[in-house]
Amino acid sequence: MENNGSGQEKEKKLPTLNIISQKETKHRGYGQGSIDLSQLSGVIIDGDEVYLDDGTLHAKSKIEKGIKFTVNADEVPNGRPCWIVWVAVDFKEDGKYYAGVTSCAMTVDPEARKGWKILADHVNRMDYALKRRVMVDNLGEAEKAKLRDFLAAWDPGMWERSDAALKEALS
Repeated sequence: MENNGSGQEKEKKLPTLNIISQKETKHRGYGQGSIDLSQLSGVIIDGDEVYLDDGTLHAKSKIEKGIKFTVNADEVPNGRPCWIVWVAVDFKEDGKYYAGVTSCAMTVDPEARKGWKILADHVNRMDYALKRRVMVDNLGEAEKAKLRDFLAAWDPGMWERSDAALKEALS
């Protein structure tokens, strides 16, 4: 609380993060350049396990917690390969669909508490997913199949409404 000189106290306003959600998305004036992250999720592929992790958006997923990351892959010789897949959802007349899907490679070694990832690549691919691109070329055939099965099982209707380019990229 601040004293404004007249003996009355007024509450101090705290800065807020401007993320738009279910509001008008026409950018006018202040807030120009804001992005809507409400339709973006991170899916983790870790060995045989594929799961949705809300912590991926802030690099605090289950596999990233407690890990010190480096950009030098040689510093993590015993790391196991994992992927974060950014999935953006959009709307068509007949319902939601998977619009953008991009995958990012990383390795983690929980015993040594070390990992490898290139943060710039993760951020760029997150942006590409938001821009409705499909980029899963760095996934192996087994990972593509796991991701395809996960997305189809998560919401069969969304999978059916998704573009042929996504289905082809994951086949």
